[in-house]
Amino acid sequence: PPRVMALYWLVLMGRSTAGKTTLTQALRGEEIHYYKTQDVHHYKSVIDTPGEYAQSRRLGKALALYTYEADIVGILAAANEPYSIFPPNVTCQANRECIGIVTKIDLPDANIPQADRWLRNAGCKKIFHVNSLDGTGVGEILEYLKEPGDE
Repeated sequence: PPRVMALYWLVLMGRSTAGKTTLTQALRGEEIHYYKTQDVHHYKSVIDTPGEYAQSRRLGKALALYTYEADIVGILAAANEPYSIFPPNVTCQANRECIGIVTKIDLPDANIPQADRWLRNAGCKKIFHVNSLDGTGVGEILEYLKEPGDE
């Protein structure tokens, strides 16, 4: 018989308002409702981090510790962000696979190619495009997070 589906642990990192918490809710199949993430939240297979951790040098060092609790690091960039907060090749600092996730692809001011460039420049080889509100791209991330042998 097939195993019960298990997912790799994914830690989400990105600036405030990048869509980490909304994506967490979408990945978990929850009703989407906005709230400000004030501290790190551990859910089944997802670790949601506050944007301030990625935006502050002092707090940013804590993100490195959370990569040890995850199998995959998800680096988020909203498609309408004015600039990237991630330096070139930042993914080499993680000892885990890093994927890029472009959020808010549905917005009128979305610039998906620019967000893709930023994430590739940061070192992400695999990039997903999502609209957490309608579920676009969420299934692809869940499929990617499945452990080998799961159905």
